[in-house]
Amino acid sequence: MRLLFTAPLWSLLITAVAVAAPLKVGVSGEAPFVERSGDKFGGISLTIWREIAGINNLDYQLVPQPNAQANLDALAAGALDVAIGPITITPQRVAQPGFDFTQPYFYAEEAVLVLRERANLLVRLRPLVGVAALSSVGVLLLSLFAVGNLIWLAERRSNHSQFPRQYLHGLGNAMWFALVTLTTVGYGDRAPVSKTGRAITAVWMVVSLIAVSSITAGLASAFTVALARNSTAPITNPTQLRGAVIAVVRGTTSELWADRMGAKPVATDNLKQAIDLVQQKRAEGVIYDRPALRYFIAQNPKTDLQLAPFDLASQTYGFAVRSGSPLRKPINVTVMSMHRAGEISDIVDRALP
Repeated sequence: MRLLFTAPLWSLLITAVAVAAPLKVGVSGEAPFVERSGDKFGGISLTIWREIAGINNLDYQLVPQPNAQANLDALAAGALDVAIGPITITPQRVAQPGFDFTQPYFYAEEAVLVLRERANLLVRLRPLVGVAALSSVGVLLLSLFAVGNLIWLAERRSNHSQFPRQYLHGLGNAMWFALVTLTTVGYGDRAPVSKTGRAITAVWMVVSLIAVSSITAGLASAFTVALARNSTAPITNPTQLRGAVIAVVRGTTSELWADRMGAKPVATDNLKQAIDLVQQKRAEGVIYDRPALRYFIAQNPKTDLQLAPFDLASQTYGFAVRSGSPLRKPINVTVMSMHRAGEISDIVDRALP
């Protein structure tokens, strides 16, 4: 669906005069935002740009650039009219003279890709000694101890044959009685005879219905996690990046985040090279944009890589034009119109898994 651009006629005329010659549009980035096959380009960023260019009658030619920073540097130097791709809008880039960003057209996160590790026996058993399992067992033991004491106190005089007056022996029998009552087994080998003992037992039977479901849920959760944990991530929180060898893509914000997190960055020319370093175990992870990393995993379902369970930051993608360019306003209006119409969301949903 193509949106009708409703900018004033004078704005269109000014733009048409300003861009009488084909625009030089620098393009950089990775799939799914920029995909290249020979001389043909595709991807989310290209699809959105072509929609913008069609609505505003812009003639252009694509000029490949090695990375986002090189794309912006060429724009600032006057070699390009527009820079497109998954270009993150950062304070440092906004402060750079020579170009201005448009309204954001996509919101993403900075993530970490790591090598999946097989879970060993210790990792599998860890949930069984976690809070859920231990708290369930603790509640069970405390409940049995409390009810056992109450039953023994009520029965030790009138029913001392089943609940002896000697404390440890009598408490043991009472806790056994509380346990078989809790589990609804009811062997019948012991039973209260006093009114107080029977009242306590009646209350315990009702409470047991709730207690059993709660305890069972906690233990079942722990066992499920233990049995399902086939793999684990070697990096599970941002603090573990400090001192770690991390692959980054040269000229992207991944370099900035590696430095900020105290990692030891290894710069590569593209995402594929960075991922290769991790698979060769020459790096512990890759810092890059989550959509691109997620797209790689979706395209390689048998990969031994996974996303770490955290994000480093939220970020926005935008196009860039020369400072003072008459293109900025019509591009902004079109981007906002496409957002409001849900057109950009449709483009992204078709491309991202």
